[in-house]
Amino acid sequence: IADLDVLNNLAERAQTLNYAKPELCDNDNISIKQGRHPVVEAALLKQSESFIPNNCDLGENKRLWLLTGPNMAGKSTFLRQNALITILAQIGSFVPAASAHIGAVDRLFSRVGAADDLARGQSTFMVEMVETAIILNQATDRSLVILDEIGRGTATFDGLSIAWACVEQLHEVNKSRALFATHYHELTTLQERLGALKCYSLQV
Repeated sequence: IADLDVLNNLAERAQTLNYAKPELCDNDNISIKQGRHPVVEAALLKQSESFIPNNCDLGENKRLWLLTGPNMAGKSTFLRQNALITILAQIGSFVPAASAHIGAVDRLFSRVGAADDLARGQSTFMVEMVETAIILNQATDRSLVILDEIGRGTATFDGLSIAWACVEQLHEVNKSRALFATHYHELTTLQERLGALKCYSLQV
């Protein structure tokens, strides 16, 4: 049983930081208003700079976001902040957002960044493909998936084909809620035939 004074102190601290009490829902929606990345925001505050918040709405007809934008626009940060907010909400924490309505997720899958495992004979591209295959084989319609720059580790048209296939698989088979960041603008044409795919762009 938590001490009431401790809970009140936490609530006051959350209000000072502009953190919100999230609402967990038994549906497939994830709606985050004015979300922020807690670690990046804290680092910016030390430099007397502010974090620019963004909304995220993964609803029934927009459960798969295709996110484009220039390098350093904040695509990777956006992916990670929404994953972190979802985790924080499900562990019972306040979240760095104006409000958050989180449909419970069974698992969160992430394929972000570049790493290799050369000692085991796996290049950066091979690690990316193995991790992507695990996600596509295990993610469900109750999962949250964040994918960053799939297919960038190989030839342009090969990478585009891989990214294209991943988007189709996530939409048609896994039916997961997903944020998919890419530089392959050709993928935006998929919005014409994938009903739950929505295209968004981050601007500097």
